[in-house]
Amino acid sequence: MHSSQPLFLGTVTCVVLTFVLSVTSLPADAEKGRRKVVHVLEDDTGAVIVQTAPGKVITHRGGSITLPCRYHHEPESSDPNRIRIKWTKVTDALVFEDVFVALGLQQRVFRSYRGRVSLEQNGPGDASVIIHNVTLEDYGRYECEVTNDMEDDTGFVNLDLEGVVFPYYPRVGRYKLNYHQAEDVCKEQDAILASHAQLHKAWLEGLDWCNAGWLEDGSVQYPISHPRDQCGRKDTPAGVRNYGYRHKEDERYDAFCFTSNLNGEVYFLKRFKKVNYAEAVKACLRDSSVVAKVGQLYAAWKIQLLDRCEAGWLEDASIRYPIVNPRTRCGGPQPGVRHLGFPDLKFRLYGVYCFRKNQENVNVDVVKMTQRPGKSSKDIPMNTTTTRNI
Repeated sequence: MHSSQPLFLGTVTCVVLTFVLSVTSLPADAEKGRRKVVHVLEDDTGAVIVQTAPGKVITHRGGSITLPCRYHHEPESSDPNRIRIKWTKVTDALVFEDVFVALGLQQRVFRSYRGRVSLEQNGPGDASVIIHNVTLEDYGRYECEVTNDMEDDTGFVNLDLEGVVFPYYPRVGRYKLNYHQAEDVCKEQDAILASHAQLHKAWLEGLDWCNAGWLEDGSVQYPISHPRDQCGRKDTPAGVRNYGYRHKEDERYDAFCFTSNLNGEVYFLKRFKKVNYAEAVKACLRDSSVVAKVGQLYAAWKIQLLDRCEAGWLEDASIRYPIVNPRTRCGGPQPGVRHLGFPDLKFRLYGVYCFRKNQENVNVDVVKMTQRPGKSSKDIPMNTTTTRNI
């Protein structure tokens, strides 16, 4: 929630208004529940205060989203070419990363946002921008700054992503990663380090993991839904346990990663015989795909509802399989991605999960998509699992 104070520029008053618009990447039936009310109040001095609820917009990887920001200045005849609009992303330790700037008809987009960010231009006073083809790295907090001559005002918008959090440790074992290595392994598995908010949401949805892992802010935490002596004592309440901020270079933990929608399909490659790791890589290549990454399998399980009671190789040489509907001999009573460890690459034989990227440009408007992102695997009936023959 952001409240802005009015700027008195002689006879000019400039107030930045931030509010949550309907999310452009949601289907029509879901969009109704996403509309937010903007409350405009007036205090004792007559100044306008804008309150926003809940202060964030939600989309998914590959979607399009509006970061809303409006401003008002008096008199209305003020020259719009003297209004500067600047968007920045607030990163670690209040470091600001430039995203977009406009002054009159002149506009500039920075770095990874080039070709993806533009002004919405929905009438006078609209400083909103649209981000197309949203990436995992776009997640976070953004500042909208509007400047009129020498005065300015700002508002903040949080961009949230629908997706899934998963714990990760590499083949070398548990508690082997410093912060920067944790960042790297998440990226290698088509993910980013999760935020505390994402981990907390995952805990509310039932995530229970008894090993501490890095988060994107440099803290180390772990979620416990079922307290037990092996995980910080049985008599302590359930919750997200927090070790605080740790030394990023010297200390070693696991990682909590976050991923979102796939631009493609994960499937179990049906074969007449099981294969070792090298044969699994070749088998996926012959089927015009690659061995799936861990983050891709989690996204397929959570979002595409992939359910397969057969263990298979993944790109990191681990063996896993996704279960949406728990059943006998499929690894326990809870939904999830089962992990059987990191077996011998040459002599152990399993199936393989492959990933095939979409060949054509995908329309990011989710209204036209056949899948609804962000639904919990616990809440939606299982879809038929796709297999391929070679």
